[in-house]
Amino acid sequence: MTLTPEQQAEIDAARKAPRPTLRAVSEGMERHLYTAHEVLDHGLVRVIDYMGDDAAITQAARVSYGRGTRAVSNDEGLIRYLMRHWHSTPFEMCEVKFHVKLPVFVARQWIRHRTANVNEYSARYSILDREFYIPAPEHLAAQSTVNNQGRGELLEGEEAARVLDILRDDAMRAYDHYEDMLSQDGQKGLARELARMNLPANVYTQWYWKVDLHNLFHFLRLRADAHAQHEIRVYAETMCEIARDWVPLAYGAFEDYRLGGVSLSGKAVEVLKRRLAGETVTQETSGMSKGEWREFEGVWE
Repeated sequence: MTLTPEQQAEIDAARKAPRPTLRAVSEGMERHLYTAHEVLDHGLVRVIDYMGDDAAITQAARVSYGRGTRAVSNDEGLIRYLMRHWHSTPFEMCEVKFHVKLPVFVARQWIRHRTANVNEYSARYSILDREFYIPAPEHLAAQSTVNNQGRGELLEGEEAARVLDILRDDAMRAYDHYEDMLSQDGQKGLARELARMNLPANVYTQWYWKVDLHNLFHFLRLRADAHAQHEIRVYAETMCEIARDWVPLAYGAFEDYRLGGVSLSGKAVEVLKRRLAGETVTQETSGMSKGEWREFEGVWE
């Protein structure tokens, strides 16, 4: 269960009571408003509010650049020009506010993106639910031997079952102790702000996360990447689908130039030029480190 009955009733009521407005409306985003998109085992992403659409981006660009944009024949061409040349401020004219429910260890990774406004559920004032992220067996993997931040081979059979049992048992035991410390049965009980420190990092938290489109795209470029950790990537992929419906022209340019594009170092450009000239270039003659060369080959080989 990702939403309580009360939360679902509130969402249903909001969707049944549309309000007239004079501001710009994105029909694609209107379909997402308040709707909870389930992520992981207990998580969710839903849009609470938004401002702007594709037209807001081009409007801002034309105010900013004036006569310099008159040669651009249409909004899509202008948006692609802005994205291609890293002109970011017009994309900042659009904003979105998400309600996100996520494991604490994912939240701590997420919050490193410091260009958003965040208000998180407070375990100082409220009691956290007995909800923990337990990975599906297909996402249990050993440590990678070549990437200190990544996963290697999948755990299988008895080893996978052993790890899952440990994760479940530890989470439940910690929550039992959390409840016990909060108990008011004839005792004062421990303050909530202290009792929470015993909970594991896979317990779920919630927050409102408001961000402009430029910084959302930066977040998605990193977190929707195939190399990102699975548990944050699935949130980013859900938000990609929402952004695609919200600002289809801008998202198309983002998908082409950022998600589907690559950035080359000066050494990488030089290697490509040498190869196009017919020269055989190896890692040893490229001037790149082994790590750089491995990444280069991953794109071009």
